Amino acid sequence: MFNLSDQDLKCRILGCGDGPAGFNAELTQRGGKVISIDPIYRFSVNQIRQRINDTYDKIMEQMRNNKSAYRWTSITSLDELSSIRMSAMETFIADYETGKAEARYIEGELPHLPFDDNSFDIALSSHFLFLYSSHFSEEFHVQALLEMLRISREVRVFPLLCLDGKPSPYVREVMARLNEGGFKAEISSVSYEFQRGANKMLRVMPG
Repeated sequence: MFNLSDQDLKCRILGCGDGPAGFNAELTQRGGKVISIDPIYRFSVNQIRQRINDTYDKIMEQMRNNKSAYRWTSITSLDELSSIRMSAMETFIADYETGKAEARYIEGELPHLPFDDNSFDIALSSHFLFLYSSHFSEEFHVQALLEMLRISREVRVFPLLCLDGKPSPYVREVMARLNEGGFKAEISSVSYEFQRGANKMLRVMPG
């Protein structure tokens, strides 16, 4: 979803709002340098596991009710999706305590990140910015992206849709404000598309 090349995966990567995902564990196993930040990391491994168990059936029911909003090509069924997601969560759970001890999972949230300037090469935001446009203002998005740009030389955000599957109303104005601030903001197509229409990311770099 982020068009990450083999060279990109060798960079210093920050994942913002990563939650209980397996990306950090898998990239670390491959020798990558990645830190994940999320408010959920204030909880213990057992608390996170319980939270997953408490919400998982509801999430899958929502997927079942909105099945037509997704492309069932690379993932062919709800059962396969369930298996993939639970596998990713188990990978995360197995790595969580080690990752916390190694400071790879850090409690925190946008728009204020506990890192020095230029600490990372690439900062990623998956399924948070723009997705929750009804919950967070345009100004919040601008400040969040500026903070990510403070600590990294490049930012990538995916997807650019809201929860209802419609394009976020903030994207164009946020891009304009970033461009006016001396950055280069552009929309790039990606090969990944599970949610219909969610096949683009925002990429921002110094101008």
